[in-house]
Amino acid sequence: MAHRGWCGSTDHRQGSRRQDPSSGGRLSVKCLVTGAGGQLATELMRHAPTNVEVHALPIESLDITSPDQIADHMGSIRPDLVVNAAAWTDVDGAESHEPEAISINSDGPRLLAESCDAHSARMVHVSTDFVFDGQSSVPCRPEDGTSPLSVYGKTKLDGEKAVLETLPSSGLVVRTAWLYSSHGHNFLLTMLKLMRERDHIRVVCDQHGTPTSASSLANAIWDMAGMSASGLYHWTNGGRTTWHGFAQSIHDLARAKGILDHDVVIEAIPGAEWPTPAQRPANSVLDISATETIIGRKAVPWNDELDTILDEILATSGKIDA
Repeated sequence: MAHRGWCGSTDHRQGSRRQDPSSGGRLSVKCLVTGAGGQLATELMRHAPTNVEVHALPIESLDITSPDQIADHMGSIRPDLVVNAAAWTDVDGAESHEPEAISINSDGPRLLAESCDAHSARMVHVSTDFVFDGQSSVPCRPEDGTSPLSVYGKTKLDGEKAVLETLPSSGLVVRTAWLYSSHGHNFLLTMLKLMRERDHIRVVCDQHGTPTSASSLANAIWDMAGMSASGLYHWTNGGRTTWHGFAQSIHDLARAKGILDHDVVIEAIPGAEWPTPAQRPANSVLDISATETIIGRKAVPWNDELDTILDEILATSGKIDA
């Protein structure tokens, strides 16, 4: 996908940019991506604009809770842009590991933002639909009030506040939802694994949201970053469903493509029959209209995107690495 805005004229660090002969005369941009190895960081590397020099570091190399490690890498790489794809994503685990979740989801983004401020770098931080309580009957807008139901949601909210307060004109927070891809650990791959092993599974039917591919999110991030967008935005694929609806579509498409060799009964159950340590919002569909406007394109509907991601899995002989 060609990305809008990467022309070399929008970044505020013109003196630090380098000419890239392969990019048609555009100035190259250094980008530090945290959380390498995760599904979003992998897709950010895969879809990076040709004039972006990506330095993707795993937690083993860059622990975002360590000021010293941040200082070392920011000093050596001197990035124009930092994309924080590192996070504590175990929603239920955060309930019993709150200090760790705070450190990674709240303190880490603040430390990165402070370092970006010191080095005159822009920053993109990824947040979540779980900052909302799920009581809205319409899609949640970026400016709507927040009220997280879980430790995970609270720590993510604190992290996005830290970024925007530290970098009011050069920080971008992108909230997303129900992230998945053809690799890593996510709902899609978990469902495919269970469907291959069982004839019957039970999935919650009263929580509404939008499945979003990491590929779609990565492309939107590059588009917004290329325009030097700042502030708070939402991005998901288009439309809405439930976890049960998502699972049923996974099953039906996987059967049609030959990824699954038998039918599986997908039983719809209320969330009350599947209690979890962390409470989930009942309706966390995000309003993405503002983002669609600035990047100049509509989001691909979630079921069409799922079809594409399943084709990626099919291209690897249906291998699932969940």
